Amino acid sequence: MDLLSDAIAAVRIGQPTSNRLRAGTSWCYRFAPYDGAGFHVLLRGSGWLVPDGGEPVPLGAGDAVLVPHGSAHTLSATPDAAGAVPFETAVPEPGGRTEFLCGKYRLDHTRRHPVLAGLPEVVHLPADVGRHPGLRAAIDLLGAEVAEPRPGRATALAGLLDLLLVLLIRAWLDGHPDAGWPQALRDREIAAALEELHANPAAPWRIEDLAARVGLSRATLARRFTALTGQPPMAYLTWWRLTTAARLLLDTDLPLPSIAAKAGYGSPFAFSHAFKRQFGVAPGGYRAARTPAVRSSSA
Repeated sequence: MDLLSDAIAAVRIGQPTSNRLRAGTSWCYRFAPYDGAGFHVLLRGSGWLVPDGGEPVPLGAGDAVLVPHGSAHTLSATPDAAGAVPFETAVPEPGGRTEFLCGKYRLDHTRRHPVLAGLPEVVHLPADVGRHPGLRAAIDLLGAEVAEPRPGRATALAGLLDLLLVLLIRAWLDGHPDAGWPQALRDREIAAALEELHANPAAPWRIEDLAARVGLSRATLARRFTALTGQPPMAYLTWWRLTTAARLLLDTDLPLPSIAAKAGYGSPFAFSHAFKRQFGVAPGGYRAARTPAVRSSSA
C-alpha cells in the first residue's frame, strides 16, 4: 500500500499539461482558478508568485511551487499583481532572462483525500543546496527535457510531470512531520492500520480486528487514529470505500454489483444508499454525468 499514490490516483482525471516560457524584464501573468492543481518551476531568473489574498512569495532559479487547490494567483517580475494579463495570452521573448515551466494537473476535488486537502494554498520549495535531492534532480531532468525536442519527449515529460507532483507533495510532508497526516504516516501502528484498510477495503473490517492486526487496543487505535487523521478508523474506511467506488465508476465498465462488492458492500442497494449519502447522487447517475467529461479530459 502506498497511501500517497492511492490519494493521487483517486483524483486523477487526465494527463498533466505544461508550457515553457521565457520572459523579459517586465512581465505579469494571471492564472485563473482551476479545477485541479497548478505548478511552476523557475528554470532561470527570478520573480514572484502573488496569491489572491495572500502574501507575495519570492522565487529564485530552481524554485518549485505547487498550487494544490487550483486557487487564483499571479506570476510577476515584481511583488505587485496589478496589470496582470492572462497567462494564455503571454508572448514568449526568446532573449528573455527569466524562464519558467508552468503546468496543471487535472484533479477531481470532490474525491480529494485529506492528505491532499490538508496542503496549504501554496507549497513553495526553494532550491536549497542539499535539500530534497530527488526533487532537484527531477527539476534538472525536466528543464533539460523541455529545452530541446528529442525522440520520446512527450512520454518523458508526462512521466517527469507525474514524478514532480509526487516529489512536491512528499517534500512538504517531510518538512511538516508534526502535522496531522504527515505524523499519521510516520506513526508505525497508525500507518500499519491505514495500510491494512487500503490494501483490502472490501474486507469485513471491525475495529477490534484492525486493532489486533496492528498490535493496539481498540481504544488506543481509535484515539490515535482519530487524533492524527481527523476521523475514526471505520469512518475513514467508509469514506475510502466510496472514494474507491467512485473511481471505479469512472475508470471501468464494471457493473454496479461488482463495484459494490469491491467496495465492501453486500448488496447494490446498500452500496447505492451509502454512495448517494456521500456524493449526493446515485452511482449510475454519477457515472453518467461524469464519464464523458473525464474521457474528454483524458484525450
